[in-house]
Amino acid sequence: MHTVGGTVPFPVPAEVAFDYLVDPANRPQWQSSLAAVEDVTGQVGVGQTWTDVTRPGLRPAMRTTSYDRPRQWSEDGTWKAVTAALDLEFVPTGTGCDVRFRFRITGPGPVRGIGLLASYASVLPVRADLRKAAQILGSRSR
Repeated sequence: MHTVGGTVPFPVPAEVAFDYLVDPANRPQWQSSLAAVEDVTGQVGVGQTWTDVTRPGLRPAMRTTSYDRPRQWSEDGTWKAVTAALDLEFVPTGTGCDVRFRFRITGPGPVRGIGLLASYASVLPVRADLRKAAQILGSRSR
């Protein structure tokens, strides 16, 4: 399983970035591929589930797989035979925090190779989405 990733600086404390990013209700504000989030079940934390309604029309089933506020959070989403996983790590800095992300798309058989390519292709959009979230939070803290 191949993982790709990067880091995005946030101008707010790790607790603020964490609480905003991990709440599915906030996702359509900053995640460019999302039109909506539906069927949210459970509290924010491990085991919470929801359905992403993407702009292309896909509806992956999502769930939080790890939750260590304000240090680390993970999710995975499954659509047909494809699973995408996102891991976020929140590292305090002198000006806020860095959000380190890791992303991977996996699947069986021939999907495995396509998943690796799709993982690499997703780095820029994931980084752009996190930058948008950082801008939203930065504008709120002024």
